[in-house]
Amino acid sequence: MAGDLFYRKGIRATGVDLVATEADVAPTTLYRLFTSKDGLVGAYVENTHHDFRHQVTTTIHNAAPHPHDQILAIFDLVLQQVSSTQYRGCPMLMALAEFPDPDLPAHRNAVTAKSWFRDTISQLTHQLTADNPTELADHLTLVFEGLHASGQSLGPQGPAKHARTLVEKLLTTTTPQPNTL
Repeated sequence: MAGDLFYRKGIRATGVDLVATEADVAPTTLYRLFTSKDGLVGAYVENTHHDFRHQVTTTIHNAAPHPHDQILAIFDLVLQQVSSTQYRGCPMLMALAEFPDPDLPAHRNAVTAKSWFRDTISQLTHQLTADNPTELADHLTLVFEGLHASGQSLGPQGPAKHARTLVEKLLTTTTPQPNTL
């Protein structure tokens, strides 16, 4: 409930009273559970990260066994999210924009989520025997971030629609291709 409100309306623009009303609980109940709005927002960011992490992990598991295909499947997942009519932008980037103080739970949790994604991509690029797997992971992370930002500002028919092609080019020019026989 709170997550949907924070994502649709903005975190700072959504008051605890509105969250409590939508959840049909008293604001004091929320404060008992989270002690502050910062705690509630930190939990929202953490839960959003766990949901995305589960989606990516499931996508990797369901993709073909080669890391090349798994990476492409991750970007297909993200492009599908960006193409949704409910897409407002990356929740982590939105949290970082609204909570620039690195001491706040929302900021820390968003950085943790971004770091997890980079580490996950890095694990996959290291399995590819890429020329420079760390650099490739950074390039793919930049495409990931650009896909989110472009999807938010220009929609899925803007530059975001080329993300998969860019990922394919990066993978083709830096790694041996999977055997398709």
